[in-house]
Amino acid sequence: MHDGQNCGNAPFEFLEHTADVYIAAYGKTLEECFQNAALALFEVMTDTGKVQPTYEEEFVVEGEDTYALLYSWLEQLLVNFETTGRLYSVFKVEIAKTREGYTLRGKASGEPFNPTKHPQRTGVKAVTYHQMAIGKEKGRVFAKFILDI
Repeated sequence: MHDGQNCGNAPFEFLEHTADVYIAAYGKTLEECFQNAALALFEVMTDTGKVQPTYEEEFVVEGEDTYALLYSWLEQLLVNFETTGRLYSVFKVEIAKTREGYTLRGKASGEPFNPTKHPQRTGVKAVTYHQMAIGKEKGRVFAKFILDI
């Protein structure tokens, strides 16, 4: 299953998985890949095309490696949604290597969840490390991860 776009240029696609949602996000850079991973997270929950970027929030997360960084980024967005009810549809991240690992400084733009405007799809319980993979193929960076639903 995929997002209906040409997979060669798609920002992300939904992969087959038995119990959860398995996603592969893509980008020209690691930053763009992480931005598309965040978009995919919210696309599982609603139609992100209906989420207007009316306000912007900043997030800073750290990880000892890119796996921990992706996990922390997505988990922070998910926790923020659960505590504030804010949906996001536009993301911008910068990733820097540090002595301890990596730091991600991200901006997420969106609006509060409105049940009359934003269709409810699948609730996401957690981000997991299970079958997580980050690498390069065909000139693109990819990140594969599973969301517990």
